[in-house]
Amino acid sequence: MEDNMKPYREMSKDELTQQKAELIRQFEDAKAMGLKLDMSRGKPTSAQLDMTMGLMDVLNSDSDMMSMDGVDTRNYGLMDGIIEAKHLMADVMSVPAENVIVYGNSSLSVMYDSISRSVTHGVMGSTPWCKLEQVKFLCPVPGYDRHFAITEHFGIEMILIPMTPEGPDMDLVEKYVNGDPAVKGIWCVPKYSNPQGVSYSDETVRRFAALKPAAEDFRIYWDNAYAIHHLYEDKQDQILEILSECEKAGNPDMVYEFCSSGMAAMASSPANLADVKKSLTLQTIGHDKVNQLRHIRYFKNVEGMMAHMKKHADILRPKFEAVLSVLDRELGGRGIGEWTRPLGGYFISFDAMEGCAKAIVEKCKEAGVVLTGAGATFPYGKDPKDSNIRIAPTFPTSEDMAKATDIFVLCVKLVSVEKLLQA
Repeated sequence: MEDNMKPYREMSKDELTQQKAELIRQFEDAKAMGLKLDMSRGKPTSAQLDMTMGLMDVLNSDSDMMSMDGVDTRNYGLMDGIIEAKHLMADVMSVPAENVIVYGNSSLSVMYDSISRSVTHGVMGSTPWCKLEQVKFLCPVPGYDRHFAITEHFGIEMILIPMTPEGPDMDLVEKYVNGDPAVKGIWCVPKYSNPQGVSYSDETVRRFAALKPAAEDFRIYWDNAYAIHHLYEDKQDQILEILSECEKAGNPDMVYEFCSSGMAAMASSPANLADVKKSLTLQTIGHDKVNQLRHIRYFKNVEGMMAHMKKHADILRPKFEAVLSVLDRELGGRGIGEWTRPLGGYFISFDAMEGCAKAIVEKCKEAGVVLTGAGATFPYGKDPKDSNIRIAPTFPTSEDMAKATDIFVLCVKLVSVEKLLQA
């Protein structure tokens, strides 16, 4: 890569033209390498999957299948999960076990069900959303594409809320929630957010807890997906526990909290859980209690789960650092991109020059590097600035990650130069 680190915006047209010619040459060389690398989703690599193979061995045909309170996990019943699983997931979320329902293995399905139930039957006796003229949801952006896909699927209008280093823009959140009865919820990933890796500040959590919704059926959809997904032992974000903060603020029923770690769970107030169970009793006679028991026997407690997550961090940390090293070396000082430096979670968020994200993703694809589609981190897949790109360092090896990032920065440079030459 070239040594001249002069910001691109300060270059003359002739200098940019020369840069473009050199970058095109490098791009053609990159395409000739025939790479096939995938940075599109935050999937675990085989090495991570191999670490949990012991889960398959903790139960066999000779095992005691009884839970600690004498429930035969092979049988029907116990809709809200075995007691050990409730305690484990409660400890992950730092909430009381009595506030928890344990489901199957997908928290996304629990979130989908929560929206679906609100649409068809309402929330705690309120009018079902399907009978309302207008239903709106607040969507912090950039954010999680699968959240947005759920609300889009049900025809709910999505309102963009910009993210800040402290969390969502709370001035806007308060304006919409406190002033518009059509606003029924907000998606939140409060810790190591997808894709930026932002953790909500104490002030942000307290402002959420102190909301005065115009709609009685407004709920915060608190997806605590990365509660224990730290990358470093000595640098870890911590957030306030939202259920207790809401109770202190006089809003005990305002939150649905979700998480999953081989088991999916939901935490909420007793009143909310009672409302959820009215539908859940019709939906299932019980989730997979054998799977719940398997996880308990393997991890034993939250300390065991945390120790296991440290092993994951040892695999993921070098990949994140490989990406950040290349970004710093090749794009630092260029003035053509900004990126986050997360302490946990699965993603790095990159903001290119306005109007460049789609072209960068397409160029990367030409050179054999697959990224999450540009716009995916916004509702309806439409980034108003065409700027944000989500980088998922988890699946490739560290070596492949560095190669993929080399291609990525090359494409960022080429598209940025072309954009500046068009100005």
